[in-house]
Amino acid sequence: MDDDVTIARIYLHEADHGKRKSLMQEVLNILHDQQRMQGVVVFRAIAGFGDSGEVHAADILRLNVDLPLVIEFFDRPDIVRAALALLDPLVPAGHILHWRATRHGGGD
Repeated sequence: MDDDVTIARIYLHEADHGKRKSLMQEVLNILHDQQRMQGVVVFRAIAGFGDSGEVHAADILRLNVDLPLVIEFFDRPDIVRAALALLDPLVPAGHILHWRATRHGGGD
């Protein structure tokens, strides 16, 4: 089974907040409850930095950690477009990437 999908990736920080809860949780709620996305994964980085150049890193001496998060998801292009329309107002500008890919069926 080969078919086209769109993959999207969102870059956040643990401390990013949405309207009612963490931004990560709001994004997951949209992807799971509203869009029923085929596949979603959240990666928690051990270090990273963005436009500001401020490094966010896991450090034994830091009690308050604000590590980078990456939320990646895929589905049919029309479903991803609908999800992105809901996510664009919530996620900081320039923090969403997306591209076309081909899903390959498993076979022996």
